[in-house]
Parts: sequence; structure tokens; C-alpha cells
Amino acid sequence: MRGLVATSLLALFAGCVNGFQGSNIQFDFSKAMPISPAGTHYSVYAFQDDAMAGRIFQLQQFEVHDIVTFDSPCFIDVGDHVPHPGLHVSQYAKVIGMDVGIPDITNPPPNATEQDKITAATAVQRQNNVALIGGLVTGYLPINAVTSASTAVYPAVGTDCSDANGIPPPTCTDAVSNQKRLAMCQAFWAANPDYYEGTDRILTSPLNGTAHGNVDGVNPVNMAPVGGAQFFIDEVLDGFDGFAVYQQMDGAAADDPGTQILVGGKGTMETRGVIHVHLTNPTNAALFADLAIFSNLGADDVSF
Repeated sequence: MRGLVATSLLALFAGCVNGFQGSNIQFDFSKAMPISPAGTHYSVYAFQDDAMAGRIFQLQQFEVHDIVTFDSPCFIDVGDHVPHPGLHVSQYAKVIGMDVGIPDITNPPPNATEQDKITAATAVQRQNNVALIGGLVTGYLPINAVTSASTAVYPAVGTDCSDANGIPPPTCTDAVSNQKRLAMCQAFWAANPDYYEGTDRILTSPLNGTAHGNVDGVNPVNMAPVGGAQFFIDEVLDGFDGFAVYQQMDGAAADDPGTQILVGGKGTMETRGVIHVHLTNPTNAALFADLAIFSNLGADDVSF
């Protein structure tokens, strides 16, 4: 993913410095940063000359997703701490309500205990929160995650609960279906470690893939601000004239960013060893990013 393009950056590694000699790049993407369309990813490029042409270097590929994907076949509960491992999260409130005998929290049976009422109500609240952060509630924007990139595709979903081949549909909530769903999803994740699957339980720790941060915005559950994404890359990023983020088709050559520029900018300025770049979209003023580059961590003399 981080292959160098056109020419080597060996000249940038002059001298011998102990420790990690790469760079840390930190993005604040504006709220208008779009979700990655199917079959595409985003790539960060560095340019080396005043015309932003000639030598170009692909630094990092990434994707942008809703932090949870409600209709993903593997948006499931995982781990020993959950009551039904492999259960699709869309069915969580329904199943927990069945567990405690309270299918409707507004009308609990007379013999329901206080703890059962709390358990059922908490499950419904979780379902409501998932809808909020996933962008399913009118008037609320989802939280968008900056993630690792993958071209993998989940196996097909089965036609019904008895289908022996596909991932059990979300509405299949019996123990056998949950176990099969869990096994198939975990096998897929093991084979495709960069495929992103988020969870509402811990927003910064996805079920699979890597979460590099978030697009700027707010958490609609508590209205707390979110945002900021970072990548650690192997190259030292001194001496570049510009940076840009391009949208590319999956499988595109690293040395050909194409023409779908998302944001880009020159005019870098350095403050206390940190390079700052404001990247803008050619036609959409609401789409921009601010980039901070710690260009050589092996020789970091910046004190905070």
C-alpha cells in the first residue's frame, strides 16, 4: 500500500539515525468528506516539484465508511462478554426482550423484575444509539471512520436460515445460526485483515480492519466532537512541494493517481518542525482537509 512511485526516496534517508525514521501524517477532514464509493479507495500522494507534476509518491491508501454499517451481514456481537455471540446487532433489542420476557418495554408484564426492565430498556437504547451513529435517524449525520482499504467482498447471504452455504440472514437469531454467522465472519476477517467492519460497542476498535480516526463531526448520541485521522508511514517527508488525496478505482496503478482529485494543496509552512498544509477541493469549498506532517520521527526535536 505504501509503495514508492517512479523513483526511490533513498536520498531522503541520508545519515544514520536510531529509531523509527518515518513520518506521522495527521488529517482533519471536513464534514463534506464523502464515503468511499464501491470499488474505489482514496490515496494520499506527495508531489516533488513546483508544478505538482513529475515525480509523485503514493504514501497511503484508505477508505471512508460509516462507523457502523447496519445492513452488513457481519455487523455482529463478538466476544465472551456478549450474551449472544454471532447475533446480528439489528436483532439485539428483540432477542434481549425475549430473553427477559419483555418484548415491549412500554408494557412489561406484572411479574417482570426491575433488573429485567433495565436490561430490556438498555437493549432498546443501544438499538436507538446504533441508528443514530449509523445515520438512520433523519436530521442526524453518521460518524464516518477513516479506515484501512480492502477489495474483499463478503460471501453471499443465505436465502433463509436453512441455507447451508451463505451467511445466515440477520433475522436468523437461533443459536445455530448465530454460531454459523460468527464462524463465517471471523473466517472472512482472518483472510482479509484490512477489511473494515465497525462496532457500536467500542467506536475506536472495529471488529476487523484498522480505524485510523474519524472525519470531523459530532457523535449524535452525546453531541461530542469527533474527528482527526493519522497514518504512520515509512518515508521521511521533507522536501515535497504539495500533497493531495485522490479517489482511485481499486486496482489502479500506484504511479497513476488519475484525475479524480479530492483535495490538494501546496504552500506548505513549517512551524517548530511540523509541516502544515491546507488542502482544498477544486469546485467544492465545503470539502477540504488540514494536514500536519511530523516528517522525521527518527530525528524529532519538537518539544510539547
